[in-house]
Amino acid sequence: MKTPEFCVLLAYSSIEDMGRVVTVRYPKVSVAVLHQPSSKSYRLLASNSPSHRLVMTDYDLSLKSASQHAAKKISSTKMITLAVALIALAALVYYGTSNFDYWKKKGVKHEKPLPFFGNNLKGFLQMKSYAQYALEYYKKYPNEKVVGFFRAVKPELLIHDPEYVRRILFQDFAHFHSRGLITHKKVVQPLFRNLFFLEGDNWKLLRQRMTPIFTSGKLKAMFPLIVERAEKLKARTLSSAAEGATLDVKELMARYTTDFIGACGFGVDSDSLNDENSEFRKLGASIFGSYKVKDIFYTFLKNIFPEMTKNLPLLKHIEDDMKDFVGSVLKKRNYQPCGRGDFVDLLLECQKMGTIYGESIEHIRNGIPEKASLEFDDDLIMAQIFVFFAAGFETSSSASSFTLHQLAHHPEVQEKVQKEIDHVLSKYNGKLCYDAIKEMTYLEWTLKETMRIFPLLGVLVRECARPYYFPEIDLRIDPGVKVFIPVIGFHTDPQYFTDPEEFRPERFHPDEFGTMQKQLYMPFGDGPRNCIGARLGLMQSVAGLAAILSAFTVEPAPDTVRHPEISTKSTFIQNVKGGLPLMFKERKSTL
Repeated sequence: MKTPEFCVLLAYSSIEDMGRVVTVRYPKVSVAVLHQPSSKSYRLLASNSPSHRLVMTDYDLSLKSASQHAAKKISSTKMITLAVALIALAALVYYGTSNFDYWKKKGVKHEKPLPFFGNNLKGFLQMKSYAQYALEYYKKYPNEKVVGFFRAVKPELLIHDPEYVRRILFQDFAHFHSRGLITHKKVVQPLFRNLFFLEGDNWKLLRQRMTPIFTSGKLKAMFPLIVERAEKLKARTLSSAAEGATLDVKELMARYTTDFIGACGFGVDSDSLNDENSEFRKLGASIFGSYKVKDIFYTFLKNIFPEMTKNLPLLKHIEDDMKDFVGSVLKKRNYQPCGRGDFVDLLLECQKMGTIYGESIEHIRNGIPEKASLEFDDDLIMAQIFVFFAAGFETSSSASSFTLHQLAHHPEVQEKVQKEIDHVLSKYNGKLCYDAIKEMTYLEWTLKETMRIFPLLGVLVRECARPYYFPEIDLRIDPGVKVFIPVIGFHTDPQYFTDPEEFRPERFHPDEFGTMQKQLYMPFGDGPRNCIGARLGLMQSVAGLAAILSAFTVEPAPDTVRHPEISTKSTFIQNVKGGLPLMFKERKSTL
């Protein structure tokens, strides 16, 4: 007997709704049936059929057959689903491990990687920074010229040989012109269209246009704004010192740097030194605050699946804040230079010059570079303002605050610095000025020695753009492989810097600072991709230190930690964990 459609429906429904009432409608017949699993039977509850008992009796066998058929069908579906899931899992595992023999095939020493994470599990979890990884591998393999590493599924190479460093940064720059920090080459988030992150032709053209912004003449023109902020820094420190309060120099110098960036960068008088709730200071703090969990997760995914995740935005909250801030600044100026000569003015002048044209660094045909171009649009301005703020804020404030920390623990060096400051200022009526700062040689050595021990850029990153060969070790690497230069490793290696743990500014005296030291001292990077604003940052830091040390002597506070812990959440720019508390003792005027 042919099984009516309502029996099949009933069978399916009863399996999914065990012990429940199921209503089934069939042409001319509607029934309500209760499935009773304990007795494996169906009890008729209601029907509009006058012969419902007969209907159910006739269909008992059919119901059983339909139920068995449905069970088999569901079992088959489950098997197919399970098989597909296993195949997908196997494919995923293969993708997450298939490249892990890259360094083994090339005979390069490396640690055993973990599926999906490579050697960077602690990095993705923000338990270890780039610089800490670099220093660990540098010390662990002292006799290797290069060491292999895997970040997620991508092979990377740590450079241990000074000669290779010079080739990568200078002689063979055409092979390593990009940093490789953008995971997708074509889809670039507006925030990352800046000099630090941009690659290839876009970087080259933008650098070409922006280099004149940082000439000596333009830096000198900015200096009165620096002096004004340095004097405010001294006044702010004086008020706290008079109260006998401990000052967190990390926060103090961050506020000074914020005010400097506001004035020299955007024409904004933020007064972060006196206003605890300055919006400009909050913006700076948010850029270098902890990553949101979402950003950490997105970063991990972008490293593994760059194509699938190309539209996932990183640091979206910062990008939105920057767009609002930059939009308000440009609107006030009517999107035109206003004659202030600050960073925004100089960027608007760059935009007025129109499209940037130049020779390609990526595309060369028969030895001749092709032509390349770049539109200088508003997003490009926003991205440069972001990196000016971010790089200037963290590097300068960290360098100057850690210098004060070192001087507090080396009073003999601090005394030499103060004598030099007093001597120089006596020649300029006790006033800070551009020429006075240029004469404070020992103070500059002291700042440089701090950046040797605690390099702000603990590691430099370059990405191989075309096949490259290391003949001494018979190693060929492919395009897309990133190389890491462990600045912190070289800076603290006794082969190159005698007694590297000793804080001794005199090592920067020209008679002692030799060729090898010059080549391996890289706190602002080196080569064509070095920091474009290095001189401005150095000048601003020296001015702030001179303002403080001309009026105060710094000493350790009761809660000062002699060797502060490096933050594991640092990315490329190193930072210390927590604050740097110091005591300030007012000096008697020597002028």
